[in-house]
Amino acid sequence: MKTVGIIVEYNPLHNGHVYHFEQSKKISNADAVVAVMSGNFLQRGEPSIVNKWARTEMALHMGADLVIELPVVYSSQPAEWFAFGAVSALDATGIVDHLCFGSESGELETLQILAKELKEEPVRFGTEVKQQLKKGMNYPAAYTSAIQKILPFETSEHMDLSQPNNTLGLHYLIAIERLNSSISPLTITRQKAGYHQQEVTDQQIASATAIRKLIFEKQNQSYFSQYMPNYTYEVLQREFQSGRGPIYWESLKDQLLYKLLSITPNECSHFFEVTEGLENRLKQTLPELTDSSFSVTKLLELLKTKRYTRTKLQRTLLRILLNHYKTDITIDKLKKGTPYLRVLGFSIKGQHLLKKMKKTAKVPIITKVNKNHTSLLEMDIRATSIYSLSYHNPSAKEMFQDYYQPPVIL
Repeated sequence: MKTVGIIVEYNPLHNGHVYHFEQSKKISNADAVVAVMSGNFLQRGEPSIVNKWARTEMALHMGADLVIELPVVYSSQPAEWFAFGAVSALDATGIVDHLCFGSESGELETLQILAKELKEEPVRFGTEVKQQLKKGMNYPAAYTSAIQKILPFETSEHMDLSQPNNTLGLHYLIAIERLNSSISPLTITRQKAGYHQQEVTDQQIASATAIRKLIFEKQNQSYFSQYMPNYTYEVLQREFQSGRGPIYWESLKDQLLYKLLSITPNECSHFFEVTEGLENRLKQTLPELTDSSFSVTKLLELLKTKRYTRTKLQRTLLRILLNHYKTDITIDKLKKGTPYLRVLGFSIKGQHLLKKMKKTAKVPIITKVNKNHTSLLEMDIRATSIYSLSYHNPSAKEMFQDYYQPPVIL
């Protein structure tokens, strides 16, 4: 059974995702699809609009055969480690033949050349990145600039790595190289809506960012429903009506504010992502919030600088909220890859994949969480508990849903 892997967030799943899914199966000639999906917190450092099981249900309705959770230690990382964690999970299954990702360029060969050159990150490259950071560039811009200055071939000049899917694609390929994985990569060109595009410019396809904006602004629901399959719309409606969405940063503002107020700058400095005196900037900025009520959006606006992007700051706040310390997330730990395969859902065909994986998987497969688990899985469980506090009236069972929720089966 030929299998293609995809790396997704589905926040929420929309028509553009369906196109990616269908094209992935088509160009890989695959019989089955394995999706590695972020859990309740996402790559840009924000909570998902609905929980991971609801989004798994969307993926299975679309036709995915097996959905595996990307651990939170990787899911809220910059491109390099987000990609490495996700690719390591696909590789660890032992059953994935291809990885298909979307890119703005659609140029696989150029990205592969770059990936081979950057596999071991030349010393000059790292030095150049640091120099650009000192000049006030944010990391994505510094990374792109370093590639264009250091790599000895003109193809790097024609690859716009300021585009998020190009950057992610490059890091997927670097991960394949570093893991010495047998997975064969494929790419398709992203269609019609840009990754961060906030405005709707097409009648059928809009970015997840634009769709979430429509939802949070509470515009006519039938209007945003046209950009997603019926099953996505129905799952969203069910979750919203049950008080489990739509979730965004403001849904967790009280929990975050309590945490920020209860720690000293020194304690804050021990959290992952808190660097270069950011702990002092955080504590000094809080008294500047003179609006009538605390707002995460306002806090981010006050904290943001040329160096510290909104995404970087969201990740920082998330690590503080989730109690992720620097000792919990080290380079040595990240380099080991995903240490387990947490199954969120599967189809009938997915059952056959799971049976095969019992013989091929490089790490344990988890379909039921018990109380004896690794520290990284404990972080996932804690993330679910904290995420559940954003619900309208969370039950104790919802707070510990990882222990009670079986995989979604469709």
